This record gives sequence, structure tokens and C-alpha cells, in this order.
Amino acid sequence: MKQQLFKCLPVALAALFIGGAAQAQAPVTPPASTSFSTWSIGVNAGVLSPISPLGGKNDFSNWKSGLGYGIYVKKQLTPYFSLRLDGIRGKLKGDNSEPFESGSTVAGGAGAFETDLSYAGSLNAQVNLFNISMFRKQDNVQLYASAGAGLAGYKPKVGSTDANLANYTADDKTISELIIPVGLGAKFKISDKVNFDLGWSIYFVDGDNLDGTYRNNNSDKFNYAHAGLEFALGKGKQLAFHNPVAATYDEALQAKQLASSLKSDLDAQKAENAKLRTEMSDLLKDTDGDGVADKLDKCPGTPSGVVVDGAGCPLKVPAPVVNEKVIITESDRRIVADAIKNLEFDLGKSTIRPKSFPTLDRVANLLVTKNFSLKLAGHTDNTGSADLNMRLSKDRAESIKTYLVDKGVNASRVEATGYGKNQPIATNKTAAGRQKNRRVEFTLY
Repeated sequence: MKQQLFKCLPVALAALFIGGAAQAQAPVTPPASTSFSTWSIGVNAGVLSPISPLGGKNDFSNWKSGLGYGIYVKKQLTPYFSLRLDGIRGKLKGDNSEPFESGSTVAGGAGAFETDLSYAGSLNAQVNLFNISMFRKQDNVQLYASAGAGLAGYKPKVGSTDANLANYTADDKTISELIIPVGLGAKFKISDKVNFDLGWSIYFVDGDNLDGTYRNNNSDKFNYAHAGLEFALGKGKQLAFHNPVAATYDEALQAKQLASSLKSDLDAQKAENAKLRTEMSDLLKDTDGDGVADKLDKCPGTPSGVVVDGAGCPLKVPAPVVNEKVIITESDRRIVADAIKNLEFDLGKSTIRPKSFPTLDRVANLLVTKNFSLKLAGHTDNTGSADLNMRLSKDRAESIKTYLVDKGVNASRVEATGYGKNQPIATNKTAAGRQKNRRVEFTLY
């Protein structure tokens, strides 16, 4: 039996660690904003009995209950799986005060024993059962099963009665044997850091000398029923009581609510865009086609082809014909560059912000004093539809022209054109690139 257990123990330990590694590599990942407590320690006390209800014959007819106590350290790898290092101590007792069912007696005349269990240390895999509830992210009651392997050290004493017990070994040496514990338990959460633990484990011993007596050619067993407290270490809630199924359900509800909110925002933005298009159409409407918007035109209905001033009224004196060669200096270019640099519009509109007026005034003065002509080219990024971008780029160029004409610039010398998103100067994949593409170019000639 001992040789068979030696052969099976490496396999059991390997399965234990491989199972733990597999669970650790593929855990149910909690939300990034949530931290969990995964380490805990526990203390317990209970009853030790030299008997097992899972089969096998006892070496003594009457088993007695003795005090046992223990401590453990646990690492929770997932909400369902943990590794636990257990240690227990206590005493095991029994005698032959009751007859065996078969009527047989104990070989060697021993009628009683008492074993001092110096230690029983084991590494156990614990699996939480029934930890799934669709609507509760934290359970308060938990069932579990465990199994593992370890080593026990004990000193039996035997005698004809309880009163004349003697050491089983001549030198009172501690006997060490391999043990295989299996168990069940229930855990009740008292608070975020404290649990009440009820458990029952059966320890299979690789030897028949736990009670100092050989009988039935059968390995000994004992069981430990206990109650105790478990204390979670670290910050956060206990991972063992976390329910990832319910947490995932909550995340799905939040995603649905977010989608509904985004749809409402999109509908509101569409309504705002429609309103802007209506306002822009009214602002830039030029019924008589003289280049001056109706809202600024003081002489509506001007015949086609008539040269008008900035107010939309026909010029009384024909504009002088300039025959001299146009010379554009670096100073002139700086004035235009400053105007481009400081040009700002309201978001999604063609309304010029007051910040841009001083530099546009200098451009207007330059056009009036030097009789230059100016081409305005409006451009946008690729956000929105092509039609909307084309209208917005045209409207912004026209808005600048209207401002310059209102400052006395000859409307015939200012050309306003919109190109929409068709002539980007940078990539539209980044915010910086899109910012560069939203522009109005000034060209003196």
C-alpha cells in the first residue's frame, strides 16, 4: 500500500499544481477599477476521531472524540479555485470497551490507545461550489470541496486499558507518514474581511500504526470536524465571494444604457446641424447676386453686372483702372499670414470670432490702399458629410469676403471659393491633422 501511495503522490501533486496554474492563467478578469483580496489566514478548532465513514475496518471497537485545532494560509486564484496550506494538531483515542461485530479480539492484547497528533500538514486544492447567482455580485454563503496531500507526525501509546498506556515506540520517536485529506465545508461571510467556517475532512494515512495496532491489513484513517474564523488580508473585497456572472450582467446593462445615451446625443447633434444649416442659408443668402448678403445689402435688387460697394449699392464713380505692375512685398505677405494665423470661427459655423477682427482689418486696409486682389479658399477636414463640408467651407470664405467688403474693399477684387474636404494638407486620421485641414487660405495677386 505504501509503495502504491508513493507512486500516486507525485501524480496527485502534479495535478494539483497544473490545475492551479491553469486556473491562474485563465481567470475571469474583474473590472479594472476593482481590486480584490486574494490572501487569507484561518484558525479553527474541533473534534478529532479515529474513524472514517467512507469504508474500512477499525482496529478498536470504540472510538472516542478528542480536541483538535488548526491554522491555514490560503491563496485565492479565481472566484472558484484556491490553494490552501493546512496544519492541525490534537489527540486521537479509542479502546475495546465495546465488542466487535464479528466477535473477534485485537491481536497482541492491546485494549486502548491514545495518539498525540504532533502535526498534520497538507497542501490542498479547494473548489468553491454553487457560487453563481445572475443578480448578486457578492455571495454571502459558500459551499466548497477540497483535496490534497501532506505529511503527518504522531506518537501512539497503547495498553490494556486507558490507565496503563505505554509508548508504542521504544525511544518515543515521532512516526511520520504520508496523508491524503479530502473534505467538504461551508463558509459564511460575516463582514468584508471575516468569514465563519464550518468544515469536515477525512485523512487517509499511508500506514496502519496511527493507533499503535496492526489489524485487518488496513491503512488507518481519522476525521476532523471543525469550526473557525477566516480573515481576509489586503484591500478590496474577497475574490472568493465575487460572482463574475452577475458582474458581467451589470456591465451589459451599463453598455446598453451608454448606447441609449449616445443615440440621444447623436439625435440632438443632428437637430443642431439642421438648425445651423438653416441659419447659414439665411445669413449668406444673396438674392440679387451682387456679392453682398441680403442681411448686409442696403440696396437690394441691384441689376446683374453692376459694380457695388461694400453696402451693396452701385458705385457712383467707376473704380479706377490700375495699370501699374502689382508688387507684393514681404510685409504684405506677413499681414496676410497674421490674418490666417489668427482667424477663428465659432464651432461648426461661419461666424467670425472677434479675436480675428484686428488682423482682418489690416488685410482690408492693405487691399484698399494697394488695390490688391484676394482669393479666399475655404477647406475642412473629413468629419461629416461631403455636402455639409462643401457648404461650410464656401460659407466661411464668403463670411470673410463680406467682412472685408464691409470695410470698404471692392467686392469684385475678392474671390471666395469653397473646396470642402477635397484638398487636405495633412492626414485626417489624427486630431492635429484635422486641425490643419480646417483652414481658409488667403492668396494676394
